Amino acid sequence: MSRDICVHTWPCSYYLELEKRWVPGKLWLTSLSLKFLTDKTGDFLVSFPLADIIEIKKEASHFIFSSVTILEKGHVKHWFSSLQPNRNVVFHIIEHFWRELLLSQPGGAVEASSSRMTKGKELTGLMACSQKRLEDAARVLHYQGEQLDSITSSLDNMESDLDVADRLLKELESHSWWPFSFKLWKMPSDTNSRGGSSMASTKALGKEGIVIRIPAVISQGTESHVKPGRLTILVSGLEIHDSNSLLLHRFEREDVDDIKVHTHYEVSIRQRFIGKPDITFRLISAKMPEVVPILEMQFSKKIEFLEDALMLRSTGTSSPAEKGYSVWQAASRPVDCARHREPSSGNQEGRLLQLQMSEPLISEEDTQELRQILGKLKGLALDAEAELERQDEALDGIATAVDRATLTIDKHNRRVKKLT
Repeated sequence: MSRDICVHTWPCSYYLELEKRWVPGKLWLTSLSLKFLTDKTGDFLVSFPLADIIEIKKEASHFIFSSVTILEKGHVKHWFSSLQPNRNVVFHIIEHFWRELLLSQPGGAVEASSSRMTKGKELTGLMACSQKRLEDAARVLHYQGEQLDSITSSLDNMESDLDVADRLLKELESHSWWPFSFKLWKMPSDTNSRGGSSMASTKALGKEGIVIRIPAVISQGTESHVKPGRLTILVSGLEIHDSNSLLLHRFEREDVDDIKVHTHYEVSIRQRFIGKPDITFRLISAKMPEVVPILEMQFSKKIEFLEDALMLRSTGTSSPAEKGYSVWQAASRPVDCARHREPSSGNQEGRLLQLQMSEPLISEEDTQELRQILGKLKGLALDAEAELERQDEALDGIATAVDRATLTIDKHNRRVKKLT
């Protein structure tokens, strides 16, 4: 299911051990492999899967030239030098994708790439992907519901405070308030209790939910300075941390001006300013394909897919729904062909039937797994629908409470003006 997509290329030189010379060319990093393309012939001189890498190090050739060395299975060592923009950038990005591949597919990357994927497995993978997307959307809905509940609680406290203000204004409007009234001195205890509850509600309102957190290679400003870190997507915004969990920057949801998807694995996030430089972070991550749909859902009007990303979306790395349609179409095509095509002889018809019986498109095990996933998807969809209906009712209640509070505040302001 996974395709070998190009992540990045860098101009560099490769050392040929047999000829004792350096060959200029480009280093290609893909999602599953590492390749070196020569400038002279345009052929791939070296190509090996990331899963075969044993060690990646920064070394110096002849104690002068900075290089990146990669030790492959079988103790084959590859030397790459004259890396642009610099050695550290290339090292951090290759190391990130290598580690993430080992963590996500321990010991099975080669086997997975060589084994033939059945239609049942493809459908199961697509359904699992759809389930994960729906779970992410449900998580966002849940935290959104919590925020609406906190807003409702805050409006209730505001209405109680307005009732207190109404009683105070009544005391001030009466003639018996001078010089002092005992009722006025009884109010602070009540207001203190209200203040405590409002503080609790603001704390509840400030409680944030993490939607997803992924490791990434981060650069700010120029691409020549990169460092490992992580990207955290919250309901209220985005956070970028370094490898020591120190917060580099926090983007509030309304502060993000644009998000550009450069490739399948690379995005940039920008916040504009007037009179001072913009804040822009560029992030590369092996987990970025999981994050882009969430960013597209949260920042639908601010996200932009550049040419390379659009090409990937249109050539197979499309949305799960489109993928599911094409696979279902491909799975049904042999049946349709067998139904509409008139066999030229009884021999061919018998051969087709025998082939369909010997090689089923979807096995019983895959069918059972698909049934379970579809059941979970149905449950998630029903829960999401119920939560949306509840939130619609909560929004109607919030709108009514805000209108009522606005009218009460205007009325209190007019009464205060009369007193002054």
